[in-house]
Amino acid sequence: MPKQDIHPEWNPETPVYCDGQLIMNVGSTKKELHVDIWSGNHPFYTGSQKIIDTEGRVERFMRKYKMAKNSDES
Repeated sequence: MPKQDIHPEWNPETPVYCDGQLIMNVGSTKKELHVDIWSGNHPFYTGSQKIIDTEGRVERFMRKYKMAKNSDES
């Protein structure tokens, strides 16, 4: 026989906020959710993501696998 009253209350319309703005409603056991990042402001999804070249790692990778723009075909 299953135990009674062991599960948290399910809220089918829980608001999700990012920077004080309502983003969407989801189902959750919480009354409301606050997130720092979501697909609407994440650089990957907004197209503003850039490759950070630390110490020439991208160029070194390109040279290693002969993908450099100025590679010699010897």
